Amino acid sequence: MDVTTKKMDYRQVLEWMFSALPMFQKIGSDAYKPGLENTELLLEYLGNPHRGLRCIHVAGTNGKGSTSSMLASVLMEAGYRTALYTSPHLIDFRERMRVDGAMIPEDYVTGFVNEHFDFFVAHSFSFFEMTTAMAFCWFRSQGVDVAVIETGLGGRLDSTNVVMPELSIITNIALDHTAILGETRPLIAAEKAGIIKPGVPVLIGENDPEIEPVFRKKAIQEKAPLYFTDPNIPYRDYDCPLAGEYQRFNIATVVSACALLKGAFGLTEDTIRFGIRNVVRNTHLQGRWQVLSSRPLVVCDTGHNVNGLSEIVRQLDSTPKERLHIVFGMVNDKDIGGVLSLLPRDARYYFAQASVRRALDSRELAVQAARFSLKGEAYPDCVSAFRAAVGAAVPEDMVFVGGSTFVVADVLASGVIPAQE
Repeated sequence: MDVTTKKMDYRQVLEWMFSALPMFQKIGSDAYKPGLENTELLLEYLGNPHRGLRCIHVAGTNGKGSTSSMLASVLMEAGYRTALYTSPHLIDFRERMRVDGAMIPEDYVTGFVNEHFDFFVAHSFSFFEMTTAMAFCWFRSQGVDVAVIETGLGGRLDSTNVVMPELSIITNIALDHTAILGETRPLIAAEKAGIIKPGVPVLIGENDPEIEPVFRKKAIQEKAPLYFTDPNIPYRDYDCPLAGEYQRFNIATVVSACALLKGAFGLTEDTIRFGIRNVVRNTHLQGRWQVLSSRPLVVCDTGHNVNGLSEIVRQLDSTPKERLHIVFGMVNDKDIGGVLSLLPRDARYYFAQASVRRALDSRELAVQAARFSLKGEAYPDCVSAFRAAVGAAVPEDMVFVGGSTFVVADVLASGVIPAQE
C-alpha cells in the first residue's frame, strides 16, 4: 500500500511503525539514536505536550517497570487521574500508554500517525521517539493529573528525558546494554544519573558503595536533594500480588518514594498499601513471576540479564516441585555465558527462539548451554517449546518461561495456557 496517498487503518499503522521505524525492541542498537535533538524537534512541532505535565521519572537497569506500575497504582488509589508510560509491550502495542489503567485507544493511535505522517517520514524519527511523543500528546488530551514515565534505555539521552519531574527515581544499576551505556557499572550509573534535574529530589533504589559516588556527584552538580531507599522497610507487610522475591527491592523503593511524595500528593499509609496490593488490577502489569497454571506450576518472568536472572534462579531453587522444565531463549546482545552459568543444571531445557531479529538462534543457544552442562532440545519458536515443556510435565512439576522479554511475550500472545488437572 502507498501510505503517502491513503489514510491507514490501525493494522496498517502498526505495520508501518514496526517495519519502517527503527525499533530497539526488534533490532537492538541499530535503532538507538543518542541525543535529544530529534525528540525536542518532534515535541516542538506538536506544541510541547510534555511541558506542564506533573510527573515522576523512573530509570534503572531492573525493576523500573514494576516500580513505575506500583507508583501509578498508588496515585490512582489516591484519586489522581494517572498516566503510565512503560516499555516494551508484551502483547499489545497500546500497553505502553495507559490512563487510569486503560490503554490508549486504537483510533487515537491511528489518527495521530495519519495526521503527522509526512512530518514523521521527513525527519526519520525512531519508533521510541515517536511513541514517546504520542504518549505525551495523549496524556495532555486526557487532562491527566500526574504521569509516571519510565525511561526506555539509559537516561541521559533517553527520549523521555525532556520532562521536569516532581521526583526522579533510579531503581538499580547492573550490567546490561553495555555496548551503548558503558562496560562498567559506574559508567552505566552515569548514564542513568542523567535524569537528575536541577533542584528535583532523586531517590536511588539501592545504596551501593561502588556507584554511590556517581549519584552524589551528579546530585551536587544539579543541587538535587539525594535520597536512598530504606532497606529495612518490611516489604511483606504490603501484600503485593507480584510474587517474585526480587520485588522486595521495588516495594521498598516505592514506599520510600511515597514518603517523599506524601506532602505533594497527600498520600496516606492506606493509599500506599491499597496501591501496592492492587497494582495488577489497576495497571494490568504482566510478566513478573506471573503464574499461568498451578498443576503443573507454570510461571513466566521477563528478567533477562545476569542481575535479574540471579534473583529468579534463587526463587526457582526454593520453589517446591518434582522436576523443573525451563523454556528459555535470549537475544544476541546479552551476556550469554554469564546468564547460562547461573542456570540450574538439573532442569530439562526447551531452547526457544523469539520472533524478533535480535533473538539468538535456539540451536546456537543449545550448543552454548551444553558447555555449562545444561541439557535439552532446540525448538524453532517459543510456542512449540512451551507446548513441549507443558506436555512433558506432570502435575507436580514446574515449568518456567524466561530468559528474554520476547520469549515471555510470544508465549503470552499465543494464548496457550495449560489445562488444569
